[in-house]
Amino acid sequence: MTVPATMTYVATDGAGAPEVMRLATGPVPVPKPDEVLIRVQAAGVNRPDVAQRQGAYPPPPNASPILGLEVAGEVVALGAEVRALRIGDRVCALTNGGAYAEYCVAPEPQCLPWPAGYDALRAAALPENFFTVWANVFGHGRLAAGERLLVHGGSSGIGVTAIQLAHALGATVYATAGSDEKVAACVTLGAVAAINYRTEDFYEAIKRLTDGRGVDVVLDMVGAPYFTRNLRCLGIDGRLVQIAFLQGATVEKFDLTPVMVRRLSITGSTMRPRTTAQKGEIAAALRRTAWPLLAAGRCAPVIHAVFPLADVAKAHALMESSAHIGKIMLRVVE
Repeated sequence: MTVPATMTYVATDGAGAPEVMRLATGPVPVPKPDEVLIRVQAAGVNRPDVAQRQGAYPPPPNASPILGLEVAGEVVALGAEVRALRIGDRVCALTNGGAYAEYCVAPEPQCLPWPAGYDALRAAALPENFFTVWANVFGHGRLAAGERLLVHGGSSGIGVTAIQLAHALGATVYATAGSDEKVAACVTLGAVAAINYRTEDFYEAIKRLTDGRGVDVVLDMVGAPYFTRNLRCLGIDGRLVQIAFLQGATVEKFDLTPVMVRRLSITGSTMRPRTTAQKGEIAAALRRTAWPLLAAGRCAPVIHAVFPLADVAKAHALMESSAHIGKIMLRVVE
């Protein structure tokens, strides 16, 4: 398969608003020994992309400076150490950057096949959210069948994934969202109840909904303003899992008493600094557990909007508005 020398990609002129992004032409990346080169058909837009564009989330050393963390497309070249994949395979991948482009490299362990019946757009909507939810809700949070989960931001890409996957694996799910429309979407996706945080205190709602028992796991991306109420929502041996802090990372006052009395755990993580081997372990677990659910239709990405690569600024503006339910996608090539 012939690979061109140059490609179109999204460049950023410094940090700033969505308008700092523009299309540019540059060299096609060369895969390292453990990487594959993917001809990108679709890419997902995620909050870390917005943070990187704003200058608040720089890429790790040796990662591509190009935005974008998830793609789907066709393998067109192989690194010398690649063994399981072949040229022509259709894969989706959690990348280390570089997804907003016609070609992108990804380590072989971070690639997964398209689920049965999926096209490129739906496959590209999976990696960032499924890797994050699996590692945090089922890894650090140790959520098990029969337990109760509270998902904040239930209508986000992460939220939609967490609700569906936890529900499919036997948990009882509650969610918060910022409008009645989003609340209804969370219930449709598998939450037994959803709370409009603009009109109701989520702690009081969880207390009522669980008859005072609380939940076993809270998945939070809001941060400091929710911290104390999150702890109050947890029952005995509960786990708070922090994956972002969109409204602040610093808690001014923190009473340790509930942590000790109810044996609470506070944990969290970021995905990007993990090693290839660690991400590969998550990918293998997803292939065993989540991919059959996707193929069977028991989970599915919810795609809110699709933009051509040239309209990447509009995609980021929509992400920042929080008006979407589910994923925002970029169509790169047909």
